[in-house]
Amino acid sequence: MSMRSRLCLLLTVLAACATGLSAPTSAHSAPRVPHTVVLDGARMQQTKLRLDRGDRQLRRTVAALTARADRWLDQGPWTVVDKPRPAPGGDVHDYLSQAPYWWPSQAPTTDNPWGCPYVQRDGERNPEVDSGTDRQDVEKTFDSAYDLSLAWYYTGDRRYAEKAGQVLRTWFLDPDTRMNPNLDHAQFIPCKYDGRAIGIIDFSQSYTAVLDAIALLETGAPGWSRTDRTAMTRWNADFLDWLAHSEFGTQEAAATNNHGTFYDLLLAGLAYATGDKGLARRTVLDARARRIAPQIAADGSQPQELARTRSWHYSTFDLVAYTRLAGIGRHVGVDLWAYRGPDGQSLFNAVDYLLPAATATAPWPHPELDFHRYAATDVVHAAADAGDRRARRAVHLLQEPPGGDLWALRPAAEQLDSIAG
Repeated sequence: MSMRSRLCLLLTVLAACATGLSAPTSAHSAPRVPHTVVLDGARMQQTKLRLDRGDRQLRRTVAALTARADRWLDQGPWTVVDKPRPAPGGDVHDYLSQAPYWWPSQAPTTDNPWGCPYVQRDGERNPEVDSGTDRQDVEKTFDSAYDLSLAWYYTGDRRYAEKAGQVLRTWFLDPDTRMNPNLDHAQFIPCKYDGRAIGIIDFSQSYTAVLDAIALLETGAPGWSRTDRTAMTRWNADFLDWLAHSEFGTQEAAATNNHGTFYDLLLAGLAYATGDKGLARRTVLDARARRIAPQIAADGSQPQELARTRSWHYSTFDLVAYTRLAGIGRHVGVDLWAYRGPDGQSLFNAVDYLLPAATATAPWPHPELDFHRYAATDVVHAAADAGDRRARRAVHLLQEPPGGDLWALRPAAEQLDSIAG
């Protein structure tokens, strides 16, 4: 090794020690490429190498990530068996959530403790859904597993990996606390439905991030064993079977708005994670004519999402699913960004439709109960990375999301203004 190489390695090690980050073990060592589902594993490896070599901007971004991960270290783990009453089927291991936009129409009484019948108030979240069900705990499980796994991958701090493993084993694998691999009782409505197909979105909107978290841990994380990996793959395979063949899965697959897009995302993600690349590829290919062409207008608007009381939220929400599905497509040889429908429908047009409001150069001209400009930040990043020139020019005008812009570390869109439902 030359004197120059020795000096560079020494400076890298000293910089890593000063910030608490792990350093490479030799001048030629490299982190493993994670076999991610949505994220670009090769890109993440290169980002990790840049970080290890002292990239100052990346170190600032990692500091924002680890601040998020640190908050999870003394929380959880969470379990599906902790809810005060089981799902309607009686099995405490079955996941239970309540429809967020449905409200009691009567004052509760002894004979009518729920205040039934329930009525829908679109976009208005009933606070009941945050108590008595598994919804908040599953969101914490998903978010913490993702943040902690990312933090471990980029820093090498074993605390993050060990906590992520504990969170995942408790929710999915340990016999006493595991969740059954179904969503038979998601988004139930008291006195009306014991569960609904649209409740699948409780998982479809975020679970592919958990699949990526697992892929990160499988690059050699302490505390994540081969036994854990095998058991998690089995759980995912069982969940995929339920999703593809249950009545609820069939109904959600037929949805023509964001529910259908997110269903495809979850189906393709589970298929890819469990080794069925053929199903993953078919799902992404089918999304072109089945989803993009009918859902996105020639001008880039999404008419079904614009009809909602939270049209901005749902327009960005649907594009989160599309851009993540495009990430899976990259792994199976399908460029979803390149698709043009018969009237010019495309993902690029859909993102470009958001740019005036996303960059604060014009107001959003549709109904929105609670506008957050930063909700579009990730999907604009995604379009810019995919080659959209308008999106590239807009990036420096985007609003930074709460907790910082983490795109450089996890270049896959999240719903940054998430509301349930």
